[in-house]
Amino acid sequence: MKPPLTLPEGYADWLAQLKSQITQARQRAALAVNVELVQLYGRIGRDILQRQQTQGWGAKVIDRLARDLKDAFPDMRGFSTRNLKYMAFFAQHCPDSQFGQQPAAQLPWFHIVTLLTQLDNALEREWYAAQTAQHGWSRTTLALHIKNRLQQRQGGAVTNFQARLPAAESALARETLKNPYLFDFLGLGDDAHEREIENGLIRHITRFLLELGAGFAFVGRQFRLEVAGDEFFIDLLFYHTRLKCYVVVELKATAFKPEHAGQLNFYLAAIDAQVKAPDDKPTIGLLLCKQQNRLVAEYALSGIDKPIGVAEYQLLRDLPATLEQSLPSIADIEAELSNDVGALDALDAPDESGDQT
Repeated sequence: MKPPLTLPEGYADWLAQLKSQITQARQRAALAVNVELVQLYGRIGRDILQRQQTQGWGAKVIDRLARDLKDAFPDMRGFSTRNLKYMAFFAQHCPDSQFGQQPAAQLPWFHIVTLLTQLDNALEREWYAAQTAQHGWSRTTLALHIKNRLQQRQGGAVTNFQARLPAAESALARETLKNPYLFDFLGLGDDAHEREIENGLIRHITRFLLELGAGFAFVGRQFRLEVAGDEFFIDLLFYHTRLKCYVVVELKATAFKPEHAGQLNFYLAAIDAQVKAPDDKPTIGLLLCKQQNRLVAEYALSGIDKPIGVAEYQLLRDLPATLEQSLPSIADIEAELSNDVGALDALDAPDESGDQT
């Protein structure tokens, strides 16, 4: 048997650097290909629009164009009739290939299709495009956030952050919370008890983290604290990687009461004293209630020392039928574009595997 190879000093570090360089190069190459593809689709879409307007092109011409392009480029996918129509739709609604200040080419083509087909408002498209680029959302995650009206809920919780945190931290912390939180994925009725909800959230921790938003890392449930010989248990404890602080989440299966804020304030003080590291920021509390009166919550938080947010949660949700019927689902889009996946699979793979919650 040959003796094991003795690696030279520094080999492990050099290998790690090479892996990082190769990964970055692959990402740059994929992005460059995607930019070219989106720009090509934009040019084709503008040409189609121009000929429709000047020459009266109809659906039959688009069908013929799709067949001719497939014949000319049999090794390429993406030239179906449906996708050509999406190209024209893209050129019509994004004539400068931008979602506001966000370059469309920073997103994979199917993300762009999702934004165009599921949102009618240009400002909303810009917001979701920017969030997708920042957080690396997959198509499924993007479609879910659109369906759940994330933009309208973001930053909607009642908080005392402005008075209890520095200005920069206050703004970020406020935008981190939302109202209401949607827990309809638990399959529970409105009469569910706190422990049932807590157990369901742990069973569906991935969906729960997705609903909480980017940056939340789960630490534990029924987190034990001992103060002067007495035991206390926090419902859920998280750490937020961007805020650099612990986040205590308390669930109440009732309407908000002022004494809830006092209990949570006590938990935050204990975490700051016993768990928080010296370089961590002050612990933040999130109180999730079945109902909340904003004025009552504002009064209750005004006398609290620790930074706390109060928000509602919903176990059941009924979307207006007109909204559900007016926009296609992501499943519909996936099915309609199933013949066009080949050209984009290589580009989309990093996004799917690197999706952040």
